[in-house]
Amino acid sequence: MIAAQDLHTEFQFPQEAESQLSSDTDLEDPDGKNARTAKGMAAKKGKKALGERTKGGGAGRVAGAGWVNGHHQENGMENMTLFEVVKMGKSATQSVVDDWIEAYKHDRDIALLDLINFFIQCSGCKGAVSGEMFRNMQNSEIIRKMTEEFDEDSGDYPLTLSGPQWKKFRISFCDFIAVLVRQCQYSIIYDEYMMDTVISLLTGLSDSQVRAFRHTSTLAAMKLMTALVNVALNLSINMDNTQRQYEAERNKVIAKRANDRLELLLQKRKELQENQDEIENMMNAIFKGVFVHRYRDAIAEIRAICIEEIGMWMKLYSDAFLNDSYLKYVGWTMHDKQGEVRLKCLTALQGLYYSRELSPRLELFTSRFKDRIVSMTLDKEYDVAVQAIKLLTLVLQSSDEVLTAEDCESVYHLVYSAHRPIAVSAGEFLFKKLFSHRGPDEDGLPRRGRQSLNGSLIKTTVFFFLESELHEHGAYMVDSLWECASELLKDWETMISLLLDEPMPGEEALTDRQETALVEIMLCAIRQACECHPPVGRGTGKRVLTAKEKKTQLDDRTRVTEMFAVALPLLLAKYCVDIDKVTNLLQIPKYFDLDIYTTGRLEKHLDALLRQIWEVVDKHTDTEVLEACSTTYHYLCNEEFTIFNRVDIARSQLLDELVDKFNRLLEDFLQEGEEPDEDDAYQVLSTLKKISAFHNAHDLSKWDLFTSNYRLLNTGLQNGDMPEQIVIHAMQCTHYIILWHLAKVSDGSSIKGDMVTLRKQMRAFCLMCQRYINSINTAVKEQAFTILCDLLLIFSHQIMSSGREHLESLVYMPDSSLQAELLNFILDQVFIDQDDDSNSTGKNQLPTSPALFVNISCLFSQYYNDYGDIIKETMSKTRQIDKIQCAKTLILSLQNLFNEMLSELGFNFDRSSSAFCGIKELARRFSLTFGLDQLKTREAIAMLHKDGIEFAFKEPSPQGEGSPPLNLAFLDILSEFSSKLIRQDKRTVHMYLERFMTFQMALQREDCWLPLISYRNSLQAGGDDDTMSVISGISSRGSTIRSKKSKPATASKRKLSEEENSCSSSDAVWMNREQNVQTPVMMHSPHLTSTVLRDPKKMRPEDSYTFTMPAEQHPIQAAIDYNTQVTWMLTQRQQAEARQQQERVSMHYAKMRNHMQQAIRRSSGLMEDDEEPIVEDVMMSSEDRLEDINEGMDFDTMDIDLPASKNRRERTELKPDYFDPSSIMDDSVSIFHFLKYLYIYINDNSEHHLLSIQSDKIASCTNASLKSVF
Repeated sequence: MIAAQDLHTEFQFPQEAESQLSSDTDLEDPDGKNARTAKGMAAKKGKKALGERTKGGGAGRVAGAGWVNGHHQENGMENMTLFEVVKMGKSATQSVVDDWIEAYKHDRDIALLDLINFFIQCSGCKGAVSGEMFRNMQNSEIIRKMTEEFDEDSGDYPLTLSGPQWKKFRISFCDFIAVLVRQCQYSIIYDEYMMDTVISLLTGLSDSQVRAFRHTSTLAAMKLMTALVNVALNLSINMDNTQRQYEAERNKVIAKRANDRLELLLQKRKELQENQDEIENMMNAIFKGVFVHRYRDAIAEIRAICIEEIGMWMKLYSDAFLNDSYLKYVGWTMHDKQGEVRLKCLTALQGLYYSRELSPRLELFTSRFKDRIVSMTLDKEYDVAVQAIKLLTLVLQSSDEVLTAEDCESVYHLVYSAHRPIAVSAGEFLFKKLFSHRGPDEDGLPRRGRQSLNGSLIKTTVFFFLESELHEHGAYMVDSLWECASELLKDWETMISLLLDEPMPGEEALTDRQETALVEIMLCAIRQACECHPPVGRGTGKRVLTAKEKKTQLDDRTRVTEMFAVALPLLLAKYCVDIDKVTNLLQIPKYFDLDIYTTGRLEKHLDALLRQIWEVVDKHTDTEVLEACSTTYHYLCNEEFTIFNRVDIARSQLLDELVDKFNRLLEDFLQEGEEPDEDDAYQVLSTLKKISAFHNAHDLSKWDLFTSNYRLLNTGLQNGDMPEQIVIHAMQCTHYIILWHLAKVSDGSSIKGDMVTLRKQMRAFCLMCQRYINSINTAVKEQAFTILCDLLLIFSHQIMSSGREHLESLVYMPDSSLQAELLNFILDQVFIDQDDDSNSTGKNQLPTSPALFVNISCLFSQYYNDYGDIIKETMSKTRQIDKIQCAKTLILSLQNLFNEMLSELGFNFDRSSSAFCGIKELARRFSLTFGLDQLKTREAIAMLHKDGIEFAFKEPSPQGEGSPPLNLAFLDILSEFSSKLIRQDKRTVHMYLERFMTFQMALQREDCWLPLISYRNSLQAGGDDDTMSVISGISSRGSTIRSKKSKPATASKRKLSEEENSCSSSDAVWMNREQNVQTPVMMHSPHLTSTVLRDPKKMRPEDSYTFTMPAEQHPIQAAIDYNTQVTWMLTQRQQAEARQQQERVSMHYAKMRNHMQQAIRRSSGLMEDDEEPIVEDVMMSSEDRLEDINEGMDFDTMDIDLPASKNRRERTELKPDYFDPSSIMDDSVSIFHFLKYLYIYINDNSEHHLLSIQSDKIASCTNASLKSVF
């Protein structure tokens, strides 16, 4: 843009102004002939002073204009300002602007004063610029005066307020500025008065330290600049047209040339050039006065506004703005620390790269900032990463040579991202790069089939999938390409042709690896078309489909059924021995519409499919393939379809053959006197695998397989030479037998006596698994352990829930020997030093272990890197079920570790030893698992402290009276949980602690008593002044001293009532006495009842807290006769300590205020050196005394007085029996209760069909049913 002189930011408003413009300054002046008539004219003063005509700061008008407060007065309505009209949005912006222009033509000073107040009020300022201020004060003085008029009780202003009304206001605000400039573009903006005044005001406001002024004025200035850019563009077009007309007229022969027209065109071009120069001066003033400073403002919203608008300028007026002088600002801001600003940079660039005319002019910018754009595809803000990928896609469309292979590869792998918008954008980039270019020889190819264009594109997709080396994520790749390449991915006819047809002469056939990848992609495409939702892990769940999507889904499912009902048997026949291909192909039938087999007369193809499945079962022993066959039979055997009988007969014949073969082989295998050879063992194992796979999804109860499997397992225990795989699958098959039997009994479809049979079989099998836990073979022990976990969970007390009380006889509880064996297995197999390769096995076992979690949690710190995530998740789940029992279990774990340390180190151990520090670290980690919401865990934390205090004073000192209790050091560990207590509960727990203390304990200061001292201090911190903090929180706001000026008290301010004031003196005496003279620790604690008389409406729930402690005393507490002298001594010591503490707090408070003042004074040079303002975005705590930090501070702009927090969570009372000794549960109860919760975790590697069917029933156990177990 052409450089021009800058406007002064300190514009002096003229003291005299013309009351009415000349009649020739008409809006309808397209040629700009009269644009200069007002220039240089001396302003004349009207009959009345401006202040007399602007009642209320610009609130008045001359009577004849019909304009009051920036708007017409209609039907006697109350006068409204421009701000109110724009906020209400009742009138069209065009008419509002026209009314203002009419007022400006009548008296430009009054109209301009309304416009100034409009910007002031849009900033949230309650003040108004008066006529006197308008005439006699500089901009900086006016802004300083308006700063004092801000409402200090709220930091909100119109642009930051939420709600539909304020969102519309922002739009109306921007529209008003745009329409104002558009309507004034032919005359008023050239009068050297209106625009100069507005630009000067906005420039001054944009440099204010007040965020509201800076934000609002920056938005207004940027929108004003955009409107001026449109004006400059129109002028440029008019100048070009005028120049062409002039050249055309001048090139005519002399006889036909019109000299008068040449003079008019020359004069018009001169006027347009003058207007263009003035517009450029205005734009330069805004750009250098506002944009250059605010594009690096401390507030991200302001920076985003600047970048968004400069993108518009470059797009609208590319000849002036699309150059490196302006592009550099966008490039620099792409490194902004806020994602919102980076996002605006990318969207601004997208508008430029999208245009084929503008993109070639960005070559230098692209070469300079390309690497930054590529790196932004991995931005931590997902929205930024998505837009960066879309920008690279536009760059790719503009030129294929800009992005290197490395740049493209950095985007390719994002198709596997878990965030779906990123993956979809990357899929579009991949599609544009690999699939959008067609050669001249590809135009004549057929649409479908092996030789079609899709055939080559599908091959390209397979090659990309294999090169990415993420073969387990085919569903993710298909989902990424679905929106842009769904037609290609749904071309199953071409895929089938590539798999079944022979290659043409000269065509390269697919390799085995490529065929496997193609089968996987084909399956993923079928799943995507039939389910219409992203794969697991990508997306928030199933969404509601539209009518069009449902129709497309039904059509795709019909196509899949018709096509693969014929092709699937052929594919299975060709790849029958290939495990990977067969496993994927057998999943296709579950997406069939089975009615088409009948309506389409495809029964012969169904028979062919069943024969191929039978052949697959006969040839394979791989568990994955067999389970796929079982699942396919399960889907086809649906009684709702007419093909059920046909499929059921085929399934029964297959199972009859397998069971007969198994019984025959088992008799030979277990024949006495003969040692089985490997061939017999292999036959038994393969048949047993097939039966187990089918038993997972099908009820084989009528074949009575329990006896055969139990016999096989019993023989393995007796002989000890049974192959491990046979034992593992025999246990798995027996497990399925019991679960299917339980399902029949639970549904009530069993006959009398089945309950007794199931109970006997279940207990016998559990005993068998318990014996196998002690096996030498590790794999066998793991299988026995996992199955035993499942059974103990299923047959626990919760089996009787949901109206199944008749199953009470099936409840099975582990005895002590079984618990010990389970715990030993965990300690021997999981918590051992092992390499990373074997870690996964331990992690699979840990969450399903029905071991005593009390002991497992003791190893939390030692094995945190390996199993910390699983143990924390287990704690979280158990806490959701019962917070109290979870807390009791954690404290019991710490107590066990403490006892073990005492047995090893003795009672005179060093608290700095590694053993004790390890227990403290474990307690710290346990404390972190409770999270930040103290209200949710309030009761559990209180119970934890109760148990810890009782444990600390449980055993007397072995050194006799006068020495600390044996477990007193445990209080040091317990103090790690003090921060989780709310202040009200700290006082309650402290009182409970005092019940266990003697008078001598309170006076002790030796090192051995430090745990007690530190624990008491942790409970007293913030716990004794709870009531005082509330009082100060209410009264401090009313007594805060304003540095600028004091405001009259209003009903909205918080004040003490007359009743409060009448008793404030007595309350203060009482509270000071309570603070300085603490209750003697050896006296009975009184009820915690507040004596402060306060308005119930202003009382917080926690302040009315009343809690009665149990009357029982601990056995070791001795009754002491207190005399006045001892009490006085104790009081004096406590008063001295309180005074010292108060002095330290005062010194710290003064130092903090001093630092705050210095920091605020240093912030005067706002944003010139990228310093973040201290005044802006101050987030202050609602704690007492913090509101008074602002007292005495010398702010340059305004005082900040934030209102009290309205989001304080209400506190509920603790149940009285939490500190009742009668509520103490036995340790074994806590252990077994936690044991029940841990059963919920089932081994991820064991997919039990029946468990999945009954998952809702298993998870429905209640606290009542769990407690009744014990």
